[in-house]
Amino acid sequence: MKIIFAGTPQFAAHALEALITEGHEIALALTQPDRPAGRGMKLNASAVKLLAQKHKITLLQPRSLKQPEIHELLNKICADIMVVAAYGLILPSIILNTPRLGCINIHASLLPHWRGAAPIQRAILAGEQETGITIMQMDQGLDTGDILLQRSIPILHNDNTNTLYDKLAILGANCVVETLNLLKNEKVVAAAQTEKNVSYAPKLEKGEAKINWQLSAEKISYAVRAFNPRPGAHSAIHGFPLKIFQARPITNTIGNPGEILSIGQEGIVVACGKGSLVLEIVQKPGGKKLSAAEFLAGHSLKPGNYFTLAG
Repeated sequence: MKIIFAGTPQFAAHALEALITEGHEIALALTQPDRPAGRGMKLNASAVKLLAQKHKITLLQPRSLKQPEIHELLNKICADIMVVAAYGLILPSIILNTPRLGCINIHASLLPHWRGAAPIQRAILAGEQETGITIMQMDQGLDTGDILLQRSIPILHNDNTNTLYDKLAILGANCVVETLNLLKNEKVVAAAQTEKNVSYAPKLEKGEAKINWQLSAEKISYAVRAFNPRPGAHSAIHGFPLKIFQARPITNTIGNPGEILSIGQEGIVVACGKGSLVLEIVQKPGGKKLSAAEFLAGHSLKPGNYFTLAG
């Protein structure tokens, strides 16, 4: 098929690589403009841009898709379909209707559950045990189009946003290849989304990463996993915020929320509203991620010290 591809991060690059490997013609790749990142705030190219350059694919990085000249260019390509994956720009209706088969999106949830920008993090934060990929025919709504294909995977107890992102990126690439093969052979059966089990996954706010120790240890452990790697669940102690990147809940409840109950090789045990949390990997501002034992070797935390209740 002749494809216009629109995507930005590594999640999208996996799909683009799969489409190239499958032998589809990528007539144009759209991706976000280079963004400043890192301590030096140097401009960084997206994963999709780097891959497109590697394969000598025509590349466009518009800040908006509203300009008439963009519409004219896409129309002249006469693409069969447009594949969209974590692109970051809204597609105007004129573009949705430009390719012969319209535009399809690779969405990292089992729609209609978790429509929106942060489906992976929201699924973990909610303590869910399953997620997946939906290939959707795009319309003007927020992830409301007909479902063309769905595949599910379990969310393991030790999955965080990083690990689940990688799994779903691979699954998404496989799913879009499968969907295009079905479309080519006219074997896709589109299914309208129902309004049952609709939920929304808004973009994460930094304030959500502050730990509320009055919650249960289980719920806090979900937050630790959901905010790993960014922005990192955190709580203040001894005047500085400590980021927590790995923790596990236990049933011990003898203590007040936020109170350090014990320290040792296994970690830093902190009382919660229900149960306790064993902090296993932590990071102080400007420092490296350390195991709890490594961190304790240079910091004088002790039982009876308290983390700030709400961050």
